[in-house]
Amino acid sequence: MTPMEYVVEAENLQKTFGAFTAVDGISFRARRGECFGILGPNGAGKTSTIRMIYGFSPLSGGSLHVLGEDVTRRRTLRKVKYRIGVCQQDNNLDPELSVLQNLEVFASYFDLAAPQAAERALALLQFIALENRKDTPIPELSGGLMRRLVLARALINEPDLLILDEPTTGLDPQSRHQLWERLEGLRARGISILLTTHYMEEAARLCDRLIIMDHGRILVEGRPQDLIRDHAGKDIIEVGDPGEELRAFVRDRGLRHDDLGHRILIYCDERDQLYREVSEHYCRDGCILRTATLEDVFLKLTGRELRE
Repeated sequence: MTPMEYVVEAENLQKTFGAFTAVDGISFRARRGECFGILGPNGAGKTSTIRMIYGFSPLSGGSLHVLGEDVTRRRTLRKVKYRIGVCQQDNNLDPELSVLQNLEVFASYFDLAAPQAAERALALLQFIALENRKDTPIPELSGGLMRRLVLARALINEPDLLILDEPTTGLDPQSRHQLWERLEGLRARGISILLTTHYMEEAARLCDRLIIMDHGRILVEGRPQDLIRDHAGKDIIEVGDPGEELRAFVRDRGLRHDDLGHRILIYCDERDQLYREVSEHYCRDGCILRTATLEDVFLKLTGRELRE
């Protein structure tokens, strides 16, 4: 038997809620051993997609294979659930149990014997640097410590696929970076990861490949660095309160740009000469030259308006 190449294979995947279409016929594949990201603004369909992948929500159409199994079949879905770990958005830990007990009780759902469950739980607490808090009640943990514990719980069954649904939402920068380091360690060990996130820095740092969704459809797919190059270039010149002379210059030169009214963004690959020209002739109060990021791509493709 040849090794499985893809951990997730979605073909024309659809999810509807009455007349509303949340996921509109998307197709993608996540490879074994990579971190694959699903990005999108609120209402894009990413959470609906990931819930179908871990079996929480049934498909409305299309096909979906996870770890080589058809998850539309109840019998194979049960097998898949034993082989995946899910880190959901909420800290749904049992507040009446200690840190260690939360892991041991969750391990029992995977038919792990008590000695094996305790051994794995202690090893995971060491991995997330919570071994000294094993007897601490859950309400005494900070939000960052709870997120690390939810991650450890998702790993208790030694999953072939780890699914992370916005794992660092609400965390302070220190806690977020600590969790990123743990996830990078897991990826280095070859664990396949599926990630949804609102943090573009997180996606750029962790994801080998990703898709950006909006209104239930995939807009782009690729490696973060390739998407940045293709859609934003190497660098961006930002000019506040641009005049009509600058707008005419940008149009005449055929430069890639976004005109936001109070600010204009010019996407460029050869920054030095263009920046000098713009700054010397068209900047009233100075302008900014910076490296393009995945966030620039995200906003360029999905827009800048607020979503409900």
